[in-house]
Amino acid sequence: MALSREQLAQRVAQELQDGYYVNLGIGIPTLVANYVPEGMEVMLQSENGLLGMGAFPTENEIDADLINAGKQTVTMATGASVFDSAESFAMIRGGHVDLTVLGAFEVDVNGNIASYMIPGKLIKGMGGAMDLVAGADNIIVTMTHASKKGESKLLANCSLPLTGKGCIKKVLTDLAFIEIKDGKFHLIERAPGVSVEEIIKLTDGELVVPASVPEMKF
Repeated sequence: MALSREQLAQRVAQELQDGYYVNLGIGIPTLVANYVPEGMEVMLQSENGLLGMGAFPTENEIDADLINAGKQTVTMATGASVFDSAESFAMIRGGHVDLTVLGAFEVDVNGNIASYMIPGKLIKGMGGAMDLVAGADNIIVTMTHASKKGESKLLANCSLPLTGKGCIKKVLTDLAFIEIKDGKFHLIERAPGVSVEEIIKLTDGELVVPASVPEMKF
């Protein structure tokens, strides 16, 4: 069974480590803020100028002036700070973010990512993605494994305009957790109830499959 958006966020949250500074991109990545493991201290950074982003607010906590990069209302954790976007991008470009979580339209076996443009469709645009992929060494992409038409998003070569080249090392889809190395996809985990055969069928790029592929745990 394919993972839900919330389950994707939960699995990404397992990659967090105590003391990490983490940037969450627009879409599914923003949900990770709701699943930070109890007792762990991480500082979530939003490119529009917030360090110390908390979980999404309850109805009584909503502050219309406090938003993330996706224009969603958020909360601030204890010790949070706000600043202008120039300072925010200085953090990103200076390599001060330990983990970046991004969405994507396509990823290929060379670690290339396409995440900002689909010809003929109205998309919000690049945003801070180009800076994030250039300034971070540890990036996790989270997305659906295939399009609504059933076409693979894990390709031998990206067909859409690139956001960054050779920068992606891990991809979490609704079917699998995959590592990219040596010009190939390597299957690490599969979603509960999803067979290896299903993953192979929906992966366009070369996929290395070990003898045993464990199911993700939540």
